[in-house]
Amino acid sequence: MLVMRPAQMADLNDVQRMAADSPIGVTSLPDDTARLGDKIAASETSFAAEVSFNGEESYFFVLEDSETGKLAGCSAIVASAGYSEPFYSFRNETFVHASRELKIHNKIHVLSLCHDLTGNSLLTSFYVAPELVNSGWAELNSRGRLLFMAAHPERFADSVVTEIVGFSDEQGESPFWDAIGRNFFDLNYADAERLCGLKSRTFLAELMPHYPIYVPLLPDLAQEAMGQVHPRAQITFDILMREGFETEHYIDIFDGGPTLHARTSGIRSIAQSRVVPVKIEEAPVKGGRPYLVCNGLLQDYRAVLLDLDWVPGKPVSLSVAAADALGVGEGASVRLVAV
Repeated sequence: MLVMRPAQMADLNDVQRMAADSPIGVTSLPDDTARLGDKIAASETSFAAEVSFNGEESYFFVLEDSETGKLAGCSAIVASAGYSEPFYSFRNETFVHASRELKIHNKIHVLSLCHDLTGNSLLTSFYVAPELVNSGWAELNSRGRLLFMAAHPERFADSVVTEIVGFSDEQGESPFWDAIGRNFFDLNYADAERLCGLKSRTFLAELMPHYPIYVPLLPDLAQEAMGQVHPRAQITFDILMREGFETEHYIDIFDGGPTLHARTSGIRSIAQSRVVPVKIEEAPVKGGRPYLVCNGLLQDYRAVLLDLDWVPGKPVSLSVAAADALGVGEGASVRLVAV
């Protein structure tokens, strides 16, 4: 059984293996032992802290095979994007250029550097083993953290964003970066993203043009790349779009990938999840439909994917194995949502 739980320092080697296999652009999973160790340490501190509002906390989860102990995925939440420094995005806007005398009225698509999304909670660091991409385990790896948010709303903002990795070719070249960012830094896309993963995206963002960029002046390939999703990030994009995220207003400043945004209260896994009492069954529970189930705790948070024959308004029957995986007993409560 695969179980989502908070990351621990003992997971570092497995986490680095996943970071090394992540596509270019996932700067929140740098292939660097020290940075990943800092990430896990910060997460452990956040899970242990008493929190009444969203601040500098970050929560890093891993997907563990309970039989082998091997990790098959990871994902994270940053409580407040840009808490210590601005969180930059390109805002999609339309400028109007008009001449009454010439009777000309043109609407022009522009990109404006902004930090509108600073302070929103941020979903980051998604990775799932390739063989699990089209399975319910990918749903658990992504949506399990949304159930954590539902269980602890005081720790997160009223809105949530996530940056989806944008298009780059097999050689690691990004036409969007080549058209804009590379003019301000003597770096190719892969090196720029690697530098951001090891240091910070902000110091590069601050050197980007702060005046509007007129999209029609960009090369065709750069325009086509705007809002495109990297093939390996498609699963993340699809899951979150089904969750109710929107994608029209912002794009990433480096590769032009879409930045998704949603009101926390409107996210499907949060709005539709229910807290129900547990009934333990000695015999394995059979039949039903797949549900994501979590115990709602903090440092001992656990989430799993189960087939359940649950009737709304009634207790949920769990097998002994499922209850053990969640760390719950008879009469305890769990939060669940349909896959």
